[in-house]
Amino acid sequence: MSQFLTPPTFEDIYRLLRAWRLWLLGALLGALLGMAVYALFPPEYRARATVMIDFNVEQSWAEIPDREVFYFLEREARKLVELAWADDTLQAVSDKIGVDVPTLRARALTLSHPSDGGWHFYATDAEALVAVKLASAWATAFTDNTLTGIQTAVELDAARKALEANPDEPALKDKIAALEAQSLGITPALQISPAQIQNLPVSRKTGLGTYVLSGAAIFLVVSSFLFLLFPRKKEHAA
Repeated sequence: MSQFLTPPTFEDIYRLLRAWRLWLLGALLGALLGMAVYALFPPEYRARATVMIDFNVEQSWAEIPDREVFYFLEREARKLVELAWADDTLQAVSDKIGVDVPTLRARALTLSHPSDGGWHFYATDAEALVAVKLASAWATAFTDNTLTGIQTAVELDAARKALEANPDEPALKDKIAALEAQSLGITPALQISPAQIQNLPVSRKTGLGTYVLSGAAIFLVVSSFLFLLFPRKKEHAA
């Protein structure tokens, strides 16, 4: 057993470098196996929808110190991330497509976004058409709920300003209380618009090249290891 644990010598490495045919054969067999696995067990399809988001930080310069701008963007982005995964958003997707919410959370949906700019909504499924519908429905539901939150924020801001002018108005107090109960905490300066929710790009989640390269690399390493291992075992036995 100890001979398997000893490091290879310079002669072992030199002999391995000379065995370039073994390298090529191992890489070729691995690439063929990767292609076979891809053909027999193809990865799921993945579709991508895009929504453009602008936090309009320049409209808040008077209220936000320069050193807190990045904190402001991060905070507002986190709010939108939570909204993207909120029960109401995913339930709207589930009602439209027919995929239950736990499945959407666990494996079907993925969100990729910058703090300000294009937010990408990915959906995966064994069928390309279902993946496209999921991504489109998710981006649409997110946009609709965000627009509702912005409208609520605008109305709440206007009501609070009106209350400052009429502090004893009970109707305004009741309206503010109702709006605060519905508020999503979104800045009223936020702008959102769907950039691509139709004719979505869709492709396999993992490309054929990844399978081929992975198979080639694995077989190359295995063949090299076996080349170093078994000759040394025979020499030790002799």
